[in-house]
Amino acid sequence: MAKLSKKRNKTILIYVLVILGSTILGLSIGVISAYLRSAPSLDQVNIHQDFTTYIYDVKGKLITDLYRENRMPVDITVLPDHVKNAVVAIEDDQFYNHHGINFVAFGRAILVNIKNWSFTQGGGTITMQLARNVFLTQKKTITRKLEEFLWAVQIERKYSKDEILEAYLNEFYLNHGAYGIEAGARTYFGKSAKELTLSEAALIAGVIRWPSRYSPIVNPDISIERRNFVLSRMQEVGFITAAEAAAAKAEPLQLATRSERVNQARYFVDYVTQRLVERYGEAAVFGGGLRVYTTLDLDMQKAAENALLNNLPVNPQHEGPLTQPQGALLALVPQTGEIRVMVGGRGEDQFNRTVLAMRSPGSAIKIFPYTAAIDRGVTVADIYMDEPTEFTLKDGQIWKPQNYYEDFSGEVTVREAVESSLNVVAAKVVEEIGPQTIINYGKKMGITTFVEQGRINDVALSPLALGGMTKGVTLLELASAYAILANQGIKTNTTAILRVTDSNGTILEEHKPIQEVVLSEQTSYIMTDLFRGVIERGTGKNANIGRPAAGKTGTHTEYRDAWFVGYTPDLVGIVWFGEDKPAPMIYRGVRYGSWNAASIWGDFMREALKDAPIKDFPKPGGLVEGVLIDTKTGLLVKDDCTLPAGESRREIFIKGTEPTEYSPRCTRPWWQNLPFFR
Repeated sequence: MAKLSKKRNKTILIYVLVILGSTILGLSIGVISAYLRSAPSLDQVNIHQDFTTYIYDVKGKLITDLYRENRMPVDITVLPDHVKNAVVAIEDDQFYNHHGINFVAFGRAILVNIKNWSFTQGGGTITMQLARNVFLTQKKTITRKLEEFLWAVQIERKYSKDEILEAYLNEFYLNHGAYGIEAGARTYFGKSAKELTLSEAALIAGVIRWPSRYSPIVNPDISIERRNFVLSRMQEVGFITAAEAAAAKAEPLQLATRSERVNQARYFVDYVTQRLVERYGEAAVFGGGLRVYTTLDLDMQKAAENALLNNLPVNPQHEGPLTQPQGALLALVPQTGEIRVMVGGRGEDQFNRTVLAMRSPGSAIKIFPYTAAIDRGVTVADIYMDEPTEFTLKDGQIWKPQNYYEDFSGEVTVREAVESSLNVVAAKVVEEIGPQTIINYGKKMGITTFVEQGRINDVALSPLALGGMTKGVTLLELASAYAILANQGIKTNTTAILRVTDSNGTILEEHKPIQEVVLSEQTSYIMTDLFRGVIERGTGKNANIGRPAAGKTGTHTEYRDAWFVGYTPDLVGIVWFGEDKPAPMIYRGVRYGSWNAASIWGDFMREALKDAPIKDFPKPGGLVEGVLIDTKTGLLVKDDCTLPAGESRREIFIKGTEPTEYSPRCTRPWWQNLPFFR
């Protein structure tokens, strides 16, 4: 009976053990199956790395770089063997012999960790490190290590060994903001990775394991010891001979001089970056390795910064982070619309005053009424009376415009009115042509800030004659309007970017100018000729640069804004300065205005164009030149008629608009034209 009981108990125990073993096995299989099912699919294994984006000027000079991680892509095929072997020798000498996991090295690491009761040894391969850096985290946990195995196996299934090594060479961190072998080579030795010597390659390979400790900049002696250890490992695994190792160890450490990060033309860079982000997104701009070729000329930019920032006045009573008054300078090529210069202010703010600030243009607005007038048949010799005049506005108010010096010149030609920037005459021209017509011309020349509706709007005499616009105008739009005159009536869309490529050189975009004829060549030339007179004889004399140039001054009636917009045949430049919170610019009793802006413009243009050949504005057909007129009547003068000095001039007209009648002052001897005989 006892034997039967023992046998039954033994049977029950066997059943229990079988059931328990089956359960454990089932659970193990389930866990293993679940673990294996958690492996990423090959479609998920896409190695993506952030690469630095570079922005260049029009001559190919580096302006700045954009990155979250400063990483420069390198093609493994251009690297010499000793560069690749240095990394393999110290990081994973069995790299070409395993399929993602080195079980021998991993087992050795486990024994070391158990012995030291720590988790310092990982036994990781290059593939596992790549998986950790690209797809996982840096946390030292068993779970992460198990995930590492799965990702490493899948990476090895999808990519070749060279592709994996190339990705790893582009991935690791080397301290001082450098990611990857190329950025590291430039940071430490000032050269490309493909130019590294054996000694230099070994040093960089040694930094990978502990960048903060092994950096030759931080700890040069420790770095050399680490380099020599790498060289010894390369010799042990057969990558180099003993003689090569000894020679490399004997090389002295020669680091490149560290240079500050290149960061120039920051308002322009911000402007370009915003447009890139709009088109490609932040990830591509700050990690896509783009190459951005811009229109900026760094030499001209420097000339602009010096001219503007060295000549702006200072408000001694201003308190705040930004010096006042502020200023801005922009220059562009009229034929292509390419922005050559963009100085958006002075200080450390991000408010780019060339494109964001809308300010009263003052008399610089007069380009639009006079362009409309010339285009509609008014001539440079037409006579207007500059005298005290009352204008009745739409709301019934009486407006009495004043000239700058609060005097009046009587009978003047259009040329004289433009050169002296006479406000009364400008108001009469606006009234004669019609405010809406003037606005229409301004709009087709690129101004988008006119207010045409509402209780306060710009469809009126004052805003269009004196520039007191409701919103104001930006430098970029006003410069673009003047560029039309410099480009013989052709409007060209402006751009700051010529070409963008990806890190492989594939062109993503390329600028193609969009052009539109908005004025006749003849109207444009006549306007340019009028604005040449502004510089040669009128309010813009401070802008005389000793070569053909045209331009217009502009000052707010309360001296809140000062402008000069000028151009040569190949370059348009615009200068503005004023307080960010508009206030009269009178400092220590000195009043500032457009004459100061003209001086700044002149300083900039002389430096910017010092090496450029002197060119004149191209003259179209359809003009009549050398017509002698009486400046008091605008009519013809006979060659044998002698008028008082300064009262006759040879003029230019669009064919068909020249005067056909002779001045009555030429029907008797000149002395009879004197006031005593009138």
